[in-house]
Amino acid sequence: MGEQGGTRPGGSARPLSEVYDTALLDLDGVVYAGGEPVPHAVASLRTARDGGMHLAYVTNNALRTPEAVAAHLTELGVPAQAHDVITSAQAVARLIAEQVPAGSRVLVIGGEGLRVALRERGLEPVDSADEDPAAVVQGYGGPELTWGRLAEASYAVARGVPWFASNTDLTIPSARGIAPGNGAAVEAVRIATGRRPQVAGKPLPPMHRETVLRTGAERPLVIGDRLDTDIEGAFNGGVDSLLVLTGVTDPAQLLRAEPKHRPTYVDEDLRGLLTGQPEVRSAGSGEGFACGGWTASVRGDALVIDGDGGRLDGLRALCAAAWTYAGDGDRSPEAGKALARLGW
Repeated sequence: MGEQGGTRPGGSARPLSEVYDTALLDLDGVVYAGGEPVPHAVASLRTARDGGMHLAYVTNNALRTPEAVAAHLTELGVPAQAHDVITSAQAVARLIAEQVPAGSRVLVIGGEGLRVALRERGLEPVDSADEDPAAVVQGYGGPELTWGRLAEASYAVARGVPWFASNTDLTIPSARGIAPGNGAAVEAVRIATGRRPQVAGKPLPPMHRETVLRTGAERPLVIGDRLDTDIEGAFNGGVDSLLVLTGVTDPAQLLRAEPKHRPTYVDEDLRGLLTGQPEVRSAGSGEGFACGGWTASVRGDALVIDGDGGRLDGLRALCAAAWTYAGDGDRSPEAGKALARLGW
């Protein structure tokens, strides 16, 4: 296993699907993008499941219900049940229920996923700030979310009604590219009111608590594409993580990652779940780090890489060199030429 938040990616002689009992998978950018499966995702997940690994799907997207997400996954070729899906809507509904009286009205700015989660906790979803809500909850509402709905939230929040957000992801991947996420809509209400919401989703503790309660995982592996939600959430929860490069994080961002954003393992896609992870080793005093046929180091203030082999091994070696150089600080070496050498 690797060193969480450490200075080099971890190695594993055994496939990760055998080392960990439960995969806690993000959805957007990991399993699918814009509703279509990410390359290699379906086959990899089916193989991992058939080998005995429990698959749980943990998403900050509060738009759809667990039943709808499970049906979509099954349609894509990865059979799933509603209890396999944990959403930020469920996490924020539990957070609200702990702070308002049972049966309270909650103004919902978002989709059906939020409404179902609130009803599960005995709360009543409403649509207007004039219906005397005990709380306001905001979650991703999809392309149909209007400025009128954001105004409704602002009216209630400005009056002092407690405000909650399922998550604050600023962006969300789609089939056509990167689109504004719930965090962008939350910012609009924040600017209008000068207030900030309580947030439940990744990387914050309420989401990790919800996941543990619903999955019972003993040796979980968080798998995601975002450093500031998936990987930081794993760090905060004290569990290992696998970053896949199929979503919003690119190699340059990975090399600049601060400790809480450094994954335990790195792979191009979910095929990495079915394999071991190569060791990143010291190349000797002052000689940098080696992985596969590559050796990476920092010369002056720039990363350099020498050797040959698979570009992912080169990236792992570069991570070790860059993260060691940065330590716990915020400095990072120039990486453009080294990444170009690897074809990134």
